Amino acid sequence: MSQEPRGNALRETLAAGEVALGVLENTYSPTVVELYAALGVDFVWIDLEHGGPSPRDAGKLEELLRAADGTDTELLVRVPDTDPSLVRKVLDAGVRNVFLPRVGSSEELEAAVRAGRFEYDGEPGRRGMANPRASRWGLTDEYVTSEDESAVIGVTVETQSALDDLDDILAVPELGFVFIGPLDLSVSLGHPGEFDHPEVEEAVETIRSAAVEADVPVGGLGFGMDDVNEKAENGYQLLNIGTTTGALQSSVTGWLDDYDGE
Repeated sequence: MSQEPRGNALRETLAAGEVALGVLENTYSPTVVELYAALGVDFVWIDLEHGGPSPRDAGKLEELLRAADGTDTELLVRVPDTDPSLVRKVLDAGVRNVFLPRVGSSEELEAAVRAGRFEYDGEPGRRGMANPRASRWGLTDEYVTSEDESAVIGVTVETQSALDDLDDILAVPELGFVFIGPLDLSVSLGHPGEFDHPEVEEAVETIRSAAVEADVPVGGLGFGMDDVNEKAENGYQLLNIGTTTGALQSSVTGWLDDYDGE
């Protein structure tokens, strides 16, 4: 009994030139992922670079993935580094959208993207053949083709070295998106935490404009909905609008502040 391959709503949104809105789920709870999917966010960002389970712990990752199965909400999973074996591991677990941090060069990025594909730029890719969860344990029809057609591998540009190699990074075949990381970028440029420093703002605009010109989808952080709307108007297609802990803090603080008791 075969199964139809699962598509990727986030890839379809980016390909159509539309905007995807998501939330960073930083409690790593399948229940919260399920709630976000019910609420209708386009993606849930799972950051395995700065916290959460090991990306090599397929069981934990699968629990998060199952929470959004059967919905139009996609998981966007950031791995700790650009190790090609990590890319293969999370894709085999069923991740469709892989987010690479702190890329240093176009060569490093290309190796990671190639690792996620069976065919790459007209040549053999470095994805391994197996019957993992991504293929529904061998039941999915046209597994190889559907994987290459649905997987998205994007990268954060957040270091000086990546900025120096920006044109070649944007030219890497099958690059799914470029996410602008002003926080780490401010550190790399020597102005930690100064997101409004002229050098940091100039770097952010350099990345944004170059990506738009290269027709590579641009992602970024939204600092309030006014900022989100402005960025969407300026070519951003992938926008994080908040975090679980931030939403809880805002709501609970507001409730406590509105309490009239002593």
